[in-house]
Amino acid sequence: MTFDMSGGLHRKDDSMSALLTIGSTAIDTIETPTQRRENILGGSVPFFAFGAKFFTQVQILSPIGTDFPKEYIELFTKHGIDTRGLLVQDGLTFRWTGRYRKNMNDRDTLETQLNVLGSFDPVLPEVFRDTPYIFLANGAPDIQQNVLNQCRIPNLVVADTMDLWINIARESLEKVLQRVDGLLINDSEAILLTGDDSLVRSGRKILTMGPKFVVIKKGEHGALFFADNAIFAMPALPTENVVDPTGAGDSFGGGMMGYLASQNFKMSGRTLSSDDVETFKTAVAYGTVIASHTIEGFSLEPLAAITRQDVDHRLAQLRDILKF
Repeated sequence: MTFDMSGGLHRKDDSMSALLTIGSTAIDTIETPTQRRENILGGSVPFFAFGAKFFTQVQILSPIGTDFPKEYIELFTKHGIDTRGLLVQDGLTFRWTGRYRKNMNDRDTLETQLNVLGSFDPVLPEVFRDTPYIFLANGAPDIQQNVLNQCRIPNLVVADTMDLWINIARESLEKVLQRVDGLLINDSEAILLTGDDSLVRSGRKILTMGPKFVVIKKGEHGALFFADNAIFAMPALPTENVVDPTGAGDSFGGGMMGYLASQNFKMSGRTLSSDDVETFKTAVAYGTVIASHTIEGFSLEPLAAITRQDVDHRLAQLRDILKF
């Protein structure tokens, strides 16, 4: 397996590769078997944005409450993330409390307060409507469709989802799947969506629902990629120092989409060229590397502390692991 290593950090004003993500920004309280952290930055949008920031200009569209700490807004700005779509609304920011079990894979949700997220009805700023790369972070399918209706012919649209929407909004979710280029989903969600306990068959079945490609995340066991004429597996990077797994999947998506945007990638059809497959291998590998950094600390602390050089160094380690 080979990887394209040519993707460099694009200028922050490079609108040709700008990437917009829409979803939740949260204040989390996290309990692990050894630590507890209260009122830390979480949500799909921050983790995705910090995973993508190493590769391209990132725009975010997400609601926050009047209680949202100013230092978190300053953190976005410090790292070059466009905060014009960080919408302050009357009320409290979305809050989530979770507790991880001893294996650090399974977790229990102790409390969820939707707050301003519960009434979020996104209106894209005019400046965002021509953004070429769109990631619909996990959210209600009706909201995802609303966003798509406001976008003007993007190069690439990828969506995330979860078991809740599969169970209560399947018809709307199926409409979303018919409109996106790719779907990012975890293993249990893929099985739930397709009713098939084989991940390989599940990936193939999801392709028939509309997406041109599917990435099934398997946590510490890596990821599977599917397209009509391609399939490959990407192992996770072995990581001993697992501090907090929260946000790993979202930052994986950020790394993957950020790299695709940096390459100005656009799918011309459902059949991938050999170059397309190599581009996707590198994108998924970068997602894997970003996720491996994310789990080594709480919140965005690890991703805020590293550079693109650190990311590329770990990608080189992953390449070495894959040599036969």
